[in-house]
Formats: sequence, C-alpha cells, structure tokens
Amino acid sequence: IDYHTGYRFMQHRYEKALQNWLTNQSANTRWNLVWVDSGEWFGPGAVQLLKQLSGSPVVLYQIDDCTGRRDWQRFASLRKALPLYELCVTVRASTELEMRAIGARRTLRVWMSHDEIAHQASAVNHNKLSPWISFIGTLIPGEGRDRFLIKLHQAGIPLALWGSRWSRSPHWKALKSSYHGTFLRGSDLTAAMVQSAACLGLLSRGNRDLHTTRSLEVPYAGGLLCAQRTSEHALLYDEGQEALFWSDGEECRRQCHWILSNLERAQQIRLAGSRRIRRQGIGNEDICRQILAHMEGC
Repeated sequence: IDYHTGYRFMQHRYEKALQNWLTNQSANTRWNLVWVDSGEWFGPGAVQLLKQLSGSPVVLYQIDDCTGRRDWQRFASLRKALPLYELCVTVRASTELEMRAIGARRTLRVWMSHDEIAHQASAVNHNKLSPWISFIGTLIPGEGRDRFLIKLHQAGIPLALWGSRWSRSPHWKALKSSYHGTFLRGSDLTAAMVQSAACLGLLSRGNRDLHTTRSLEVPYAGGLLCAQRTSEHALLYDEGQEALFWSDGEECRRQCHWILSNLERAQQIRLAGSRRIRRQGIGNEDICRQILAHMEGC
C-alpha cells in the first residue's frame, strides 16, 4: 500500500523517527553533508528536518525514474520534496529536466555505476564457462521480458535466470527449468556474471532506461555484455569489440548463437569490455567524488 501511495501515510512516523535520532546524535556529531539514497520515503517535512537538525546541505541520489509514469505513485512524496534539496542527482536526461520543472534548485546527471570492490573482475577460462546465456533481473509487469526470454528458449538458447517475481509469469512453467533463484549479491552476483557465456542487458521501457547498472557491472566483473542497442550503450562500448548489442529478439537470438559457437572470440570481446569500463572512471567511488565536487560551495 505504501509503495503505491508514495509513502504519504508514513510521513509522520518517518519525521518523528528522524527527529528522535538526529536529536540524540546532534550532541556528539557534526555533519558536513547528508546523503539521501533514493529518497522515496522522505517528503518535505522529513527533508526539512534533516536540514534543520543536521545543519548541513542535503543531496538526493536517485537512479530510478522518479518523474516517469511507470512508478509515478511510488515517488509522490519525493517529488514534493525536490525543491528542498541542495542538489538532486539523477542518471537520465529526461528525469533531470523534469526535476528542474518540478522545482529542483540544482541538478546533476551522472552515469549509473559499478562497485569497485563488490564487482571486482575475476579470472575466467572461456573453456570452462557455464553453457548458458544469463539474465539477472526482475520480471516487470507489462514489459514482456518473459515472452522475450521464452522466444530465446524456444530457439534453442540455453538460459539461466535469476531474479524476483518470475513465478508470476504466465510462462512460468516453461521458464522454471532455467530459473536459479532470486536476487544475487556480492560474490554470488559476480560469479554468475563471469561464469555465464554472456549476460543479457534488458532495459525497462517504463523506466526509460538507456543503460542500467548491469551495463557496467557485467564488464567490470569480467563478464560479456550482450545488451539492447541504445545511444548510451554505444557511448560506453565499441559494438562488436567490447560488447555485443541487438535491437530485437531475432538479432538477440543470432548474437547468442554466435557467442556460444565462438567462445574464443567472445572471450576477446569480454576482456576488451573489462578494460574499457576501467578507463571510463564510473565506479561508485568515482561517482561519489563527482557529486561531492559538485557540492562544494553549496
């Protein structure tokens, strides 16, 4: 209920909890900056409390599409609070413009990012890869991800699937044999990305994605990215040299068959993609430094 009502009915509870915690901390703590990640729980009252009781500027870091239609209700409280932040950080050009239209005072657009520690590259022998193409992500209602994967399965592509909500799919019976479990984290996530012959980069239309965190995590970990062709993916990697792209299900099928039949060449692309992402400088720590530099003088 709270997710679909934008956490409106929880604001008093959040504000009271914040006030108690900040009051208890204030005697022994001095803050230089308050960093709010996602921010969907915090309406104007909560952000105002953060500013007043911490005595510090408050920055919002938001990688979801908080101004888009797909999750419009979820971010209702957040949108009301946007004008109170000293800086609102987002990863989409469209979201940045809409944040400004709503009243955000300062905005910054950044890339999504991998984690320099959690997604460290692992050595992989291309002759010992798991014999499948993997997808690690959620079933999103109305996006057709299950139908897309079923068509690959029917075309003879061996699939490995991780993520939540997949049992709700009307195609679950066919997908079940490829399902390996819910969300992966840490070394389990890195291992799955590296050991797969390739990882699919499916985007969310409703979230207006042109790249995702997986677009960066897979090559950084040492995996091979096989993703939907977009302008942002093209900026990140040289197609056919550092990653493989496709525009529809048929082209994706051809790319997957090619990977499974050309593991040695695919390994070269995998290694080139890993080197490229390291040159980009868009890990979590890099993005944090970029944001902190932007906050100087706030």
